[in-house]
Amino acid sequence: MASQNVSTAKPDERVADVGIVRDIFRRPEVGAFLGAAVIFLFFAFIRPDQFPTLHGIARFLDPASTLGIMAVAVAMLMIGGEFDLSTGVMTGTTGLIAGLLATQAGWNLWPAILVALLFALIIGYINGWLVVTTGLPSFIVTLATFFILRGANVGVTQLLTNQVRVSGIDDAAGFELARKVFSTEITLFGVDFRTSIFWWVALTALASWILLRTKYGSWIFAVGGEVEAARKVGVPVKKVKIALFMGTAVAAWLVGIMSDVRLRSAVASQGIGQEFVYIISAVIGGCLLTGGYGSAVGASIGAIIFGMARVGIVYAGWDTDWFYSFLGIMLLVAVLVNDYTRRKAEEVSVAAAKARTEGE
Repeated sequence: MASQNVSTAKPDERVADVGIVRDIFRRPEVGAFLGAAVIFLFFAFIRPDQFPTLHGIARFLDPASTLGIMAVAVAMLMIGGEFDLSTGVMTGTTGLIAGLLATQAGWNLWPAILVALLFALIIGYINGWLVVTTGLPSFIVTLATFFILRGANVGVTQLLTNQVRVSGIDDAAGFELARKVFSTEITLFGVDFRTSIFWWVALTALASWILLRTKYGSWIFAVGGEVEAARKVGVPVKKVKIALFMGTAVAAWLVGIMSDVRLRSAVASQGIGQEFVYIISAVIGGCLLTGGYGSAVGASIGAIIFGMARVGIVYAGWDTDWFYSFLGIMLLVAVLVNDYTRRKAEEVSVAAAKARTEGE
């Protein structure tokens, strides 16, 4: 009789319903996904002949890809509770290093690219080491790095070239192979897609796997959520934070080299100001400014929103000077939506616990 009662017992429907809602709202990228859908439909309605076509999609995925590479790395750092304001200028610095070695020193472009990577790793390590050993806010440490690199970019480039631009990178040995690897076009269904898009998708998948499927990902969430608690349970807080700073530096190196081979030149002002766009994309994608919450997929969706807005404004024939006003509005809306979804998830969790108690 007991076994028959057990087999015919029905689960509490309230618990099942609450669980579904909770699963939806606890995802960091929910708000960004809804926002991206609205923006896509908006511009598709304005220019149905161009924006929603395969060509239009390729157009807005182009700027979204390089931004997405940076946004994913920045999102991981923000989940770990830190900021990096040197990411934008670092894209210019690494591009200049590779360009100067290839044009002024006559190096093959590939060794020059590797030296630029080594430089990025060193700067990322220094940023992380200073933050974890001095206790200074990462905002201050990386802001100092930003100004140091910005001045060095202009000073060194002018000293070696008598201008603030490095030209002729396409004449360096190894350029064609570098272009094929980092920034060329692949034709799919008659439309050209930049290879940077595939780099972006691969890095988003890798970052998502790290965050959701590895012990290191759990450490990232732990140090961003409550660093002292993480330290007490044995999480190597210093190593995790330093590695995250090195990750943003490597992402900046990748974007810097992509810019070099695509534009066949490098300028000292490259990337300046973009660090805020990277942070905005991560926040739009669900990252909290307080750390411990966010996702790589969400950051990528934030980058897609950026790309759709940038290209959609052009398609709509609007003044592009309004673009950054649009970004500011999106940032404010994203923060409000993120706060709402987090509170909603907490409320639903309480309701779920109450439903289980009543069901017992």
